[in-house]
Order: sequence, then C-alpha cells, then structure tokens
Amino acid sequence: MSKNAPFKYDIVGSFLRPDYLKKARKDYADGVINKNELKIIEDKAITELIEKQKEVGLVSITDGEFRRSSWHLDFMWGFNGIGHQKTKNGIPFHGEPALIDDTFLTGKISVDYHSFVDDFKFVKQFEDENTVARQTIPAPAQFLFQLITPDNIDKTREIYPDEEELINDIAKGYKKVIKDLYEAGCKNVQFDDCTWGVCVDPNALFILGTNDEGLQEVIEKLIRVNNLAIEDKPKDMVINTHICRGNFHSTWACEGAYDRVAKDLFRNEDVNAFYLEFDDERSGGFESLKYVSDDKKVVLGLITTKSPILENKENIINRIKEASKYIPLERLCLSPQCGFASTEEGNKLTEEEQWAKLKLVKEIANEIWE
Repeated sequence: MSKNAPFKYDIVGSFLRPDYLKKARKDYADGVINKNELKIIEDKAITELIEKQKEVGLVSITDGEFRRSSWHLDFMWGFNGIGHQKTKNGIPFHGEPALIDDTFLTGKISVDYHSFVDDFKFVKQFEDENTVARQTIPAPAQFLFQLITPDNIDKTREIYPDEEELINDIAKGYKKVIKDLYEAGCKNVQFDDCTWGVCVDPNALFILGTNDEGLQEVIEKLIRVNNLAIEDKPKDMVINTHICRGNFHSTWACEGAYDRVAKDLFRNEDVNAFYLEFDDERSGGFESLKYVSDDKKVVLGLITTKSPILENKENIINRIKEASKYIPLERLCLSPQCGFASTEEGNKLTEEEQWAKLKLVKEIANEIWE
C-alpha cells in the first residue's frame, strides 16, 4: 500500500475539538493551568482522535490541529519577526467576523526550531502498517499574503523595502521547517492556502487594491514563493496543496470558480496534488480541471464540513463522474472540502455528524475505485 498522499479516501486535517480540550485551552489562557498541564490534556485529546481516525479507516492521520487556535496563524507565530495581538475587528466572513489575532511583521523573518516539528513527532509515534502521519501547515503564499494585505503592507515595506527579500526569507524559513520535519520522519506535508480564494473572488481587485495586471503579478508571486519553498524538498517527501475560500464557524470568506488562476496554478505549482473545494456553487464547475498538469492528482472536496446534513451518495458519485470528463478517474480522489475546525471554534455540526461524513467518503471511495 502506498503511503504517499493523496489517498482515494482522504481528509484535509482539522477536526472538532472536544469540550474538555476547549476548556483546557481557555484555562491556560486565563492562567488557571500551566503549559505542561495543557500539554497533558492536548496529548490525551490527540491520542483519542487518532484512535478514531484509525477506526474509520483513514490512511492519513493528523493531530486535528488540536494544539492551534487557527489553521495558519499559530504556525506564523513560530517564526522570528512575527508579532500578533488580539483583534478589534476580525476578518470579514459571510455572516460574522473571524475574531483571530491580527498578525504582522516586527522584524526580519527567520526561524529557529519550530514547535510544529515536536507536534509532528507526537503523531508520528502512532503510525502503523496502515497509516501515515501528515503535517498540515499554511502555504508560504498564505504567509506572504498575510504580510502584504492592505492592513499590513505599510509596516511590511518599512522592514522589507525590497519585496523579493521578503519572499526569499519566507521561502528560506519554510525550507528549514521542511528539512526539520523530514528529519523527524515526516514524508507527507500539506500546504493550506486561502490566497487563491481571494484571487478568484469577484471582489479580488478591490480586496487587493489593484487592477487586472496587478492581480496577475500577485498570482505569479504567490506561485513563486510556494515553489521556492518546495524546490529543495527531499525526493521521497510529498507536498500537496489544499485550496480554500475560508472556513470559520461554518461561514466562508470568498467565492468564485478556479478559472482565473487555473492555467497558472494548476500547471505551475510544484506539488503532487491539489485538494480542491467543490462542495457548493461558490466553487464553480469542473472545467478548470483540464489545466491540471498530467503529473498531478486532484482530491475532490465534495462533502461539506460546513453543514451537518449528510450528502446523497448517488449525487456525489455522479459529480465524481462529471469531474472525470476533465481529468482521468485514476488521478482523482475524494475528501471533505475542508477541515471540520480550521479554528478552535469549529464548524456547526457534532462529532457524530463529523464521523458520519468521513464514513460516507470512505463508502463512496470504495465503490468508485476498488
């Protein structure tokens, strides 16, 4: 059995946090328990989660991102030169703001030993002949994007007048983390990347404060920083990209088909596979899959994590068949469209409903590919 992602029955990686873990993280933030006491509780929750992942037959196992407050910012905070503070406004999502910390540059970017490496080592110990540990991290493009948003760009330019230096420092930091992960036994890494959701959104030019030519420059820049980070990876390490349009408390931030970025992204980003959202009309149709280069696979995110309603099996099978008109069935896989808890708040469904979704993914994958 291949242990290289993607798998026909796959996941994005984050899971709903149990209530006792949420309480422990709040108690730690309030000074009620110390860091070691929190870690003991996190270890327990992750151990229980991994047992459940194995029970539902997943090949890929993760820590559910249980040690993080958000899918991307905690990783950024592990770098030198990054500061953060409680937000006053949050990030606008459809229906409610995502109240995650404002994150910004305080100096030149570098990284020593990232705590995520130890987080991976904890999961690694649970690997067996049927499973492989996966590490999820935000894409380098997401890191760069955070620092060049309109809210941050002026501060970033004070520290990095030359944007190429910023791009190179981000890539250099990622290379070190990737190397350290590999030395810890990691062979499967997943980049999570919301930047493409912004680039395809009807309001992209307004959000980025640019024109069509400027948007194309942004697209090329985001691909370049991702590829720079990947270029020296070990040959037996697989790096894939999950593309998202925002996933906070069952709400979303962006919408739009992949068409605007498909030719550049699907042909030129040096990953093994793309995990793509296709759970509703916000993601558009499958036509853009024709631009995926022949050496890459696609994981169809057809099962939504934003709703507790269980999808109709036949409808999902028909959609897979429709996608196979643009990319061969053997290069397709199936997963939920995103994680179940990109932030510790989690989406609006129960753990029982979460596992029912994954059981459905497995049932469909077995029917289609086995």
